[in-house]
Amino acid sequence: MKNLIIMLLLIFSFVLNAQNNTYEEIDKKITKYVSSFDENAINELVEFINNNFLTETDKLRASFIWITDNFEYDVDNMFAVNYYSEPREIVDTILKNRKGICMHFAFLFNEIGNELGIKTYVISGYTKQRGFVDYVPHAWCASFVDSAWYMFDPTWGSGYIQNHRFTKKLNNYYFKTTPENLIKSHMPFDFLWQFLNYPISSQEFYEGCTIIDKGKPFFDYADTLKIYEKSSKIDQLISANRRIEQNGVKNTLTYNQLQNNAREIEYYKNQSIVGFYNAAIYYYNEGIDKLNEFIDYRNKQFTPQKTELEIREMIESAEKSLTQSQKELQNIITTDINTINLMNQLRKSINEATMQISEQKEFINKYFNTRKAFRKSLFYKYTWMGIPLN
Repeated sequence: MKNLIIMLLLIFSFVLNAQNNTYEEIDKKITKYVSSFDENAINELVEFINNNFLTETDKLRASFIWITDNFEYDVDNMFAVNYYSEPREIVDTILKNRKGICMHFAFLFNEIGNELGIKTYVISGYTKQRGFVDYVPHAWCASFVDSAWYMFDPTWGSGYIQNHRFTKKLNNYYFKTTPENLIKSHMPFDFLWQFLNYPISSQEFYEGCTIIDKGKPFFDYADTLKIYEKSSKIDQLISANRRIEQNGVKNTLTYNQLQNNAREIEYYKNQSIVGFYNAAIYYYNEGIDKLNEFIDYRNKQFTPQKTELEIREMIESAEKSLTQSQKELQNIITTDINTINLMNQLRKSINEATMQISEQKEFINKYFNTRKAFRKSLFYKYTWMGIPLN
């Protein structure tokens, strides 16, 4: 019995040690990797990771350690969150400076994950530390790995701030954390990114009530995410704001996020209007060019010779372009009087061109319904006492 107890203790000790060193070999290998930190840094890192690690978890672990090992938290700029920075600019900044704040860490991890072929998102929200909700926004990540969603916070995983100084210290808790665990300290603005079927409300987060309550209405985040991924940017933002408001606006951070989303919605709406209007102009000009090409060909009395099908195609192609121009205008929804005036002017021009096309189509029909010997006469206007004879 004594020997059995000793054996069990040895086995327990071995298992415990193995659990503590799960990623030891991965960590050693990636810390020996020499990075360039230039514009090719991500591509080179991804190539190295793909060549040296097999599973999705191992690849994300290598990414996580590379970030936490090579970059410092920028304490001096911890409040300099820029909602309007481009992802590429954010990543380039941390690579160049070798330091950054949460959004730099998160976007860097996000880019590496997606370049590795692992679906990854940046999540924005607020956090709770030592029982108090922080007054600065935070960013972290979620990745779909091993057929499930897990959470990653490379910022909190890299160390901590004390007395306005950053101390680098790996914290494995923020690597591949379950959504049920991370919600205790990380609250997304949009509850979609909790990845929970029974999301925690803002009020519950403040009160520390983060135990999953299956008595709540069921939220199918997986189906909602599929819809989100297929939606336009405008629809994504609109649905996000609806969920943010539904979950409760408890602080200025959440209110600011709503306002930022609203501004983005207006921006994308304006961009959409400009895009549709420019497309309408493009197709209108294309139609006019084709119409002029046909008229020039008619003025040359249909020489060089083309088949009836080719001649009809010339005018029908012009008509298709003008029809497409009309369709692009129909996509524009606006109350701006200047835009409406521009659209009305373009519609008038399209209608005038369409009338010309109808006239040309009538001529073509008349031309091919006329005996060949008399077709040439159709190109000339004959009158008697000012009255057209043909």
